[in-house]
Amino acid sequence: MAVSVSASFQIFGSDSSPPPSPGKRCKYVGQSVRALPIRILWVGKKRSQGAQLVFDEYFEKLKLYCSVNEVQIRSNPKNSRDWRVQVEDEDKAVMNLIRPNDWVVLLDERGQDLGSEEMAELLGDAGNTGASELSFCIGGPYGHGQRLRERANLCIKLSSMVFNHQIALLVLVEQLYRSWTILKGQKYHH
Repeated sequence: MAVSVSASFQIFGSDSSPPPSPGKRCKYVGQSVRALPIRILWVGKKRSQGAQLVFDEYFEKLKLYCSVNEVQIRSNPKNSRDWRVQVEDEDKAVMNLIRPNDWVVLLDERGQDLGSEEMAELLGDAGNTGASELSFCIGGPYGHGQRLRERANLCIKLSSMVFNHQIALLVLVEQLYRSWTILKGQKYHH
């Protein structure tokens, strides 16, 4: 298979301004945004030491901008051999943690593709919904159950690739931190 790749590069010297951000500009930059408390509900097993170190770093940074906590739901809580039963059990466990006034964002590889600026807008928009908390849900190895899919206010993807729960959690926490720096007009995102 032959693949053709073309790219154009512009060189920026020391006397030139930095290149513009490739994405669109977030509509909330420089505005006051209601910081909804964030809760990350994730299905999976204990994190590795390396993943825990990276998670802790971004989790602490994120706390500078909003209240945030995480809840781990044990994968396959009833040790079922049938994957459908496993998804149903995980779905029930997650649904028991979601409150009626939560704004729920499901992470799924078939979800809406967002850039970092759009993720920042998601945080800003969620603050205007009247919800009391923003809940991000990361599913287990077989994904999310039907009840959670129906309850979700939005379904997004972190990538077209499928990540295990540890990687998805790291990418999500980093993107939440990046989104807040975008909203505040800070230099982390360029």
